[in-house]
Amino acid sequence: MSLEQTINDNLKKAMLAKDEKGLRALRAIKAALLLAKTAEGGAAGMTPEAEIKMLQKLVKQRKDSIAIFEQQNRSDLAKTEQEEVDVIEQYLPKQMDADTLRQVISGIIAEAGVTNLSGLGQVMGIASKQLAGQADGKSISAMVKELLS
Repeated sequence: MSLEQTINDNLKKAMLAKDEKGLRALRAIKAALLLAKTAEGGAAGMTPEAEIKMLQKLVKQRKDSIAIFEQQNRSDLAKTEQEEVDVIEQYLPKQMDADTLRQVISGIIAEAGVTNLSGLGQVMGIASKQLAGQADGKSISAMVKELLS
């Protein structure tokens, strides 16, 4: 079942259950899917990788909003955004924990033969492709810098 079908099914279930939190997040996902389909002109639909990338973008936007709302002491708005993040993350693959991420990136560094920070871009390119959907760019970057410094 494609992400779009899953979202539509869950949207119906959320409407029947009168789940406002779920409805907000599911409608945001559905809107993003529709925008992506029309922007690409794609009747063929999106690839699973593009769907994951889109969901990660939605999560990142909400996390950025949460940080801003917390700086402005708007915990009510931050809570709303966090509820949406929790729902959207259900549709993403399980994120890698720090220890596993460290092992994978160490392997990439050894394989690439990089020994210092000057090879950061090379390692980031390989790691970003290999870990797409399993870890966000910020954590990958932080781990690479930690291991190379």
